[in-house]
Amino acid sequence: MLVRDAMSTVILTVGPAHTLRQAAALMSARRVGAAVVLDPDAGGIGILTERDILNSVGLGQSPDTERTHAHTTTDVVFAAPTWTLEQAARAMAHGGFRHLVVLDRGEVAGIVSVRDIIRCWAPTREPVPAL
Repeated sequence: MLVRDAMSTVILTVGPAHTLRQAAALMSARRVGAAVVLDPDAGGIGILTERDILNSVGLGQSPDTERTHAHTTTDVVFAAPTWTLEQAARAMAHGGFRHLVVLDRGEVAGIVSVRDIIRCWAPTREPVPAL
């Protein structure tokens, strides 16, 4: 199975000037764990994850004043839609992250998460055996 079969094509995007609270509210409403940050001034694509927000709050920073640009990962590892899910899972495991932005011909085409991969690898909802 390929990344294009598992990725979400409905992508939440935020700007670099959004506050972390605004980003968190949008992520919560969309029930996603990451947002693509488009920063035309920086000329690139970044990603903001729930972990980035959690780390900021954990440091005592205010989600009402902290801006996404200060917490965005800009050295993003991108996936291609033609990658296998195994390639995506290896990239995530190697990099220690749970989301990959998918680029197709230089444009954001989607996001694939660990949850998306698991859903493809274990599509049925069988009860978990008790220990």
